Amino acid sequence: MVTADVHVFKAISTAPDASGYPHVARWFSHIKSYASEHASLPGSSKAGEAFFGSAAAAEEDEDEVDLFGSDEEEDAEAERIKAERVAAYNIKKAAKPKTVAKSVVTFEVKPWDDETDMAELEKAVRSIEMEGLVWGASKLVPIGYGIKKLQITLVVEDELVSLDELQEKVAEFEDYVQSSDVAAMQICLLER
Repeated sequence: MVTADVHVFKAISTAPDASGYPHVARWFSHIKSYASEHASLPGSSKAGEAFFGSAAAAEEDEDEVDLFGSDEEEDAEAERIKAERVAAYNIKKAAKPKTVAKSVVTFEVKPWDDETDMAELEKAVRSIEMEGLVWGASKLVPIGYGIKKLQITLVVEDELVSLDELQEKVAEFEDYVQSSDVAAMQICLLER
């Protein structure tokens, strides 16, 4: 038997119903049998208060703990932490290099006939400027019957440049261009 048992025994005013609570009733009768020794137990008579608390401590706890109250302080703290984490994530995301899809394209432009000035045709084609478009090396490739086509390499950012739109712009040079075609295309993923 310990002091905490005595404290609980004193807190219970009447003996528990043995039919409803047989174990508690047996415990109660056991502790009651040692009633003459309750005062002589070692330790403080307030030892049970550490476990069950005193009436004054219970009143203080009731004032401090509001089980159904608002958690405004906790909510504000949680929001502050969340905002800090989102800001840190955005900074980390911005610092991370962005992956950009670029394509290396071999573009072919066919003239009307063998009398077309290929230097002027190339000059006209290279005059097209678009954001994300970089013209590269070019060469004249024989087709047949003395006709040569312009084969030019270009690099495009896939998000910024549409090859269909580029072909439409090349087709606007009606005096030089019969048709244009994408001969080859290689896609690369690069970090910016």
